[in-house]
Amino acid sequence: MNDYLIYSIGLIAQIFFSIRLLVQWISSEKEKKVVAPTLFWSLSLIASFLLFIYGYFRNDFAIMLGQFITYYIYIRNLQLQHQWKKLPKGIRIFFIYFPISVLLFTFLKGEYDITQLFKKDYISSWLLVLGIVSQLVFTFRFIYQWVLSVRIKTSELPSGFWIISLLGAMLILIYAIFRKDPILFIGQVFGLVIYIRNLMILKRQ
Repeated sequence: MNDYLIYSIGLIAQIFFSIRLLVQWISSEKEKKVVAPTLFWSLSLIASFLLFIYGYFRNDFAIMLGQFITYYIYIRNLQLQHQWKKLPKGIRIFFIYFPISVLLFTFLKGEYDITQLFKKDYISSWLLVLGIVSQLVFTFRFIYQWVLSVRIKTSELPSGFWIISLLGAMLILIYAIFRKDPILFIGQVFGLVIYIRNLMILKRQ
């Protein structure tokens, strides 16, 4: 696929991620407390869908791994807010099975040798490890958020979520610099500002 088209998909994904943070930040400022509006999770799902595709075309396992996990956490949060079932059934089925179908189709077709996912001639081993670790840390914030939200049966964004976000964003920024990936870099720089602001709001609370 054309590089410009691939980067366009990634850029659009990052724009959606940035808009979701903007929506969450404005909502929190209005409420004078940290909130997680439904639009935040809806935009997250769309952005994750696009970034998963971007990672696929970039042959970047670190990106695909992170998006595959958080993708379903976004859906779960929409369920906790009782918004998921409001979507048409066809759309719900598509979003649920798309990432799984892509991975299964790719491996069954033999386009990927799973052992080669960790053997990239153009990515050094330490950089690949950094990418995976940074995505795992960044992904863990939503696992943490998901476990807490399921426990209290409502969708919340606690302080731990923002602290982990801050750490993960800094690691991904380092990865993006060495990987020379402008898409990841732009997205994380904007995110850092929002993460810090949410921690300030939580401290004020």
